[in-house]
Amino acid sequence: MQINLTRGSITGALIRFSLPLIAGNLLQQLYNITDTLIVGRFLGPNALAAAGSSYTLMTFITSILLGLCMGSGAVFSIRYGEENTDKLHESMGASFVLILGVTIVLTTAVFLYTEPVLNLLQVPSDVFLPMKEYVQIIFLGNTGCFSIQLFCFATPFTRKFPDTVDFFINMCSSKHYP
Repeated sequence: MQINLTRGSITGALIRFSLPLIAGNLLQQLYNITDTLIVGRFLGPNALAAAGSSYTLMTFITSILLGLCMGSGAVFSIRYGEENTDKLHESMGASFVLILGVTIVLTTAVFLYTEPVLNLLQVPSDVFLPMKEYVQIIFLGNTGCFSIQLFCFATPFTRKFPDTVDFFINMCSSKHYP
C-alpha cells in the first residue's frame, strides 16, 4: 500500500503513514518488556543487571549503523525522486558494502575490546561475565540481522518505493536492534 503524501488531505495521509511506524515502536517496546521479564524471572538478578547495563553500550554502537542506514535512505529517496534507477541501484550497492563493512568492523571490535570497555565502565565483577556474553551474542546476531534487514529493505526499491506497512511487516518478522 503506497501513500502519496503530495495529494489529498495531509493530516489523513500522515496519520495513515505513521500508524505502522507507531505500531512497530510499540512492538519493539513489547519485546524489551518481555525480554526483561524473562531474563529477570528465569535467569536471576545478575543476568537482568547484565542485560540492563549493556543497553547503553549497545545503543551507542548500533546508533552508528542506524545513522548510516538513515543517511542511505535519504540518498535512496533523492535517487528515487530523480527517477534515476541506475543511480538508485548504484547507491544501494555502495550503501550495502559500506554498512556491511562497518558492521563487520564494529562486531570485530566488540569481540576484541569488550573486556577493556567493561573495565573502563567499572562493571561489577558479578555482572561482568554475563554482560560480556550478552553483548557479544547481541553483536554476533547483528551481522545476520543486518543482512536480512538490508535485503528486506532494499528489495522493494527494485519493484516500487516501500511504504510503512511493508516496513512494519518486515519489523514483525525479525528481531532488529534492541
